[in-house]
Amino acid sequence: MDRFNAMRIFTRIVELGSFSKAAEDLQIPAATATYTIKQLEARLGVRLLQRTTRHVSTTLDGQAYYERCVRILADVEETEAGFGNSGVAPRGKLRVDLQGTLARHYVLPRLKEFFVRYPRIELEIGMGDRLVDLVRDGVDCVLRVGELRDSSMVGRRVASLQQVTCASAAYFEQHGVPLTLEDLHAQGHRAVNFFSSATGKMFPFDFIVDGEERSIHLPGSVSVGSAEAYAACCANDLGLVQMPRYHVEQELRSGAFREVLAEWRPRPMPVSVLYPHQRQLSPRVRVFVDWLSDVMSVAS
Repeated sequence: MDRFNAMRIFTRIVELGSFSKAAEDLQIPAATATYTIKQLEARLGVRLLQRTTRHVSTTLDGQAYYERCVRILADVEETEAGFGNSGVAPRGKLRVDLQGTLARHYVLPRLKEFFVRYPRIELEIGMGDRLVDLVRDGVDCVLRVGELRDSSMVGRRVASLQQVTCASAAYFEQHGVPLTLEDLHAQGHRAVNFFSSATGKMFPFDFIVDGEERSIHLPGSVSVGSAEAYAACCANDLGLVQMPRYHVEQELRSGAFREVLAEWRPRPMPVSVLYPHQRQLSPRVRVFVDWLSDVMSVAS
């Protein structure tokens, strides 16, 4: 039995929580995955996995073995990347998940550059605003907007996005233009409200007043959980929004949208790349994160 191959099969089963999903991911027969783990457990003399009809989880021995396997496989990949063919670029499949609007605006237009530099890497790209379980979903890294909260992940900040408070020109014709924060309530302004897809919590409008953050909640007829819907509702004159400037740059330049309360703009919104601790030694992850950092540097 190829020990490294057995380690790869074992780690994917742990990460995906399923023999069948791991087999599909690795493009091997499910019976091969089952037989490999039986042979592995027999050779080690311990039970590594607990199986139920719906899920697979590690035993204590299995978890310890998984953590060592991840480190060993990363070391092997890094070592192999430095030898053979005079140190060719990293190769293999890399699964990434990108925040949709950032991907369309900054990353996808320059993707050809990445493949020119690293032609032997195959990218599998997911896009959206939903939270991704990197380990369970088998994702190597994600590009996300906002403050980092998951201490189990390695985070690298790659940009800070200026935020603006704006609405459509037609909206201001109907409701007036707020010149102070007090005008927001005094003039009866309304918002397109944005909620967290993870918690359902509604985000307030934030402003910096004399160095301190001030949050204001505004009523509205519609609440959304995606950046695309947020901008679309603003374009349809449904209320004020507060979002990264890059997303509405064209509308602001054309006059379709108008920024207000610029004197009290909220703090810039951080953009970070997140990846599991066990992925930080992977050459594929490392070069992709470095490339993303370069791509996103123009956003700050």
